[in-house]
Amino acid sequence: MSTKRKKKKNKKNKIVIFAIELIVLVALLVGLYVSSKMDEMETTGPIEPEEVEIELDSETKEALEGYTNIALFGLDNRTVGKYESGNSDTIMIASINNDTKEVKILSVYRDTYLNVKEGTYGKINSAYSYGGPKNAIAALNKNLNLDITNYVAVDFGAVVDAVDLLDGIELTLTDEEVKIMNDNYIDEINEVTNHSSEKLSGGGTYKVDGVQALAYCRIRYTAGDDFRRTERQREVLTKMIEKAKGSSISTVSKLIEAMFGEISTSFTSKEMLSLASSVMDYELVGNHGWPFELYTGNIGSQSMVVPTDLETNVQELHEYLFSEENNVSNTVKGISEYIVNYTGLTTEHTARYDNPLTGDDNTSTTDTGYSTEGTNSEE
Repeated sequence: MSTKRKKKKNKKNKIVIFAIELIVLVALLVGLYVSSKMDEMETTGPIEPEEVEIELDSETKEALEGYTNIALFGLDNRTVGKYESGNSDTIMIASINNDTKEVKILSVYRDTYLNVKEGTYGKINSAYSYGGPKNAIAALNKNLNLDITNYVAVDFGAVVDAVDLLDGIELTLTDEEVKIMNDNYIDEINEVTNHSSEKLSGGGTYKVDGVQALAYCRIRYTAGDDFRRTERQREVLTKMIEKAKGSSISTVSKLIEAMFGEISTSFTSKEMLSLASSVMDYELVGNHGWPFELYTGNIGSQSMVVPTDLETNVQELHEYLFSEENNVSNTVKGISEYIVNYTGLTTEHTARYDNPLTGDDNTSTTDTGYSTEGTNSEE
């Protein structure tokens, strides 16, 4: 293992949409028998590469040609069906190996300090608010050296509906998690989604309904903070996929029918059906959070996640998703250099590392209070 790798809330919490991860579920489970339902899905149409800042050298382009990479966004809007604006407080990348049908999912921590639009640095979750899905995709492409041209966004109620249609999923909860769910989230989610889910009695193993599952995904203020939250989201996603793949055609049909009215996507009906052509062959083989090596602290007045450093983290991201040690673009190198120069944070300042490539794992991150004045980043 190289030395480089080794170093390597107001009263009303906003409902952050976890359910965008269901693109994996929906795209893989939809079949010709529900093709008529495609008209209910909000399709924005194809996105051209030149619209989303793709910059790949020939070797990297060749390496990525065997994969379908999809951006998954969860917006914090309270208005149902509004997909053109808002912060994307849940950001994931679903990478599908077109040959093996293996799927890997990467959560991009929403507070990661990156280039969110030309000349502006801040939390990556703000990129969507600056220019909708195209700007958010462009931010992922230029910061992570990717070739994403497709996305999915959903309403905040989608996870509730999906879990309920699957007749719940099983989760093992701690006393602390149950208390936070009961005190902070269940009542609010019930109100917003017009449900009447019950609060839980204490720690234990439950078959949770949709409201309870979403409340679990929203937990942030425990050990691990937002890092543990993304783990919870991926745990729920995995259990939903497992439950759906073992469900009857009737259940899956109802699930898809309900989901189409809550999805905005760039995929055409033909593309969605193409993804579904070999549904049972798809397998979720990996899920992880990114950056792998990072520092948390204050940049200006805001707490940020700083990759230490970006160039190294992007190289590792490619190795994890594509099993290739691809070169990063000049744009990534420039952004990485800017972040180092602006924050003063390098690989030597790594406070948390969780690298799936090497097994390095130190999740005891604490905010060390690092502060940089005068930042131009925005919430």
